[in-house]
Amino acid sequence: MLTSVFRKTVTAATIAAALGVGGICVASAADITLKASHQWPGGKGDVRDEMVQILAREVEKADVGLKIQVYPGRSLFKPKEQWGAMVKGQLDISAFPLDYASGRHPEFSSTLMPGLVRNHDRAQRLNNSDFMKSIKKTINDAGVVVLADAWLAGAFASKKQCITSPESIKGQVTRAAGPAFEQMLVGAGASIASMPSSEIYTGLQTGVLDAANTSSGSFVSYRIYEQVTCLTKPGANALWFMYEPILMSKRSWDKLNDAQRDALMAASKVAQDYFVGEAKGLDDKLVKAFADAGVEIAEMSADDYAAWLEIAKKTSYANFAEKVPGGQALIDAALAVQ
Repeated sequence: MLTSVFRKTVTAATIAAALGVGGICVASAADITLKASHQWPGGKGDVRDEMVQILAREVEKADVGLKIQVYPGRSLFKPKEQWGAMVKGQLDISAFPLDYASGRHPEFSSTLMPGLVRNHDRAQRLNNSDFMKSIKKTINDAGVVVLADAWLAGAFASKKQCITSPESIKGQVTRAAGPAFEQMLVGAGASIASMPSSEIYTGLQTGVLDAANTSSGSFVSYRIYEQVTCLTKPGANALWFMYEPILMSKRSWDKLNDAQRDALMAASKVAQDYFVGEAKGLDDKLVKAFADAGVEIAEMSADDYAAWLEIAKKTSYANFAEKVPGGQALIDAALAVQ
């Protein structure tokens, strides 16, 4: 009899402790730590790193049994491996240039299509457009969730000569961020060496590259100003824009409870709002960093921009429309955003 009573008492006490009954706060075994990976330097002012750090801080403040451990600088996964790792549930979160996954989902090349965005205000309008609804459906169907949107303007830099008109890039070995840009640059007479933005510095230093294009943020974070003689800033005619959102594995998302999901989405909004406030300023920081390093600053004219677009339409746009199912409709949907 005593043994039976003792067992009932222990069972009741155990259940009460597990549920936090009686004001006892017990650390829950259900607390989750998410791994967030990206390729940019950590703690050095890169806005993409800061977006992820904000996400981590805001989630921890919410106190819902959720933490985010950030792994910057390719320390957890190589840049292009992050997409597959999220799909498989091996990686929880990434600040990820979506075009890096265009080999698996060719539709994603439209998020780094020459001349499709042009300026920061239009980039914000694209976020809620039919164009991006289609892109986000593909992302979701692949097993990944968009937490926060981010569009970065980009530039060109060369250690040979300023890149303005299409003729100015002829004969230069150039790094471009994705196939759509590569096709346009080849159409203008450039040679291509493909690599992540984190390898541009070494490519220029070793003579593998003569020139490169990438985002304003990456140009500064990777100190490319130490290896080039001329920068073509985004200016009023930004040919280069890239979608680099914060993404999450759907498998990881599905493991969270409602409170954790709400906290994560609230944190994502804070991170996205921060980025919107910083995006335009990145271009100014880019120009200052390069000018301070003694690099010549150039800008594409409206005529230069129009000439590049003519080449893009005959190369990148035409190839995308021909080879990607629904490709022309995606281009039309993006161009329809005013």
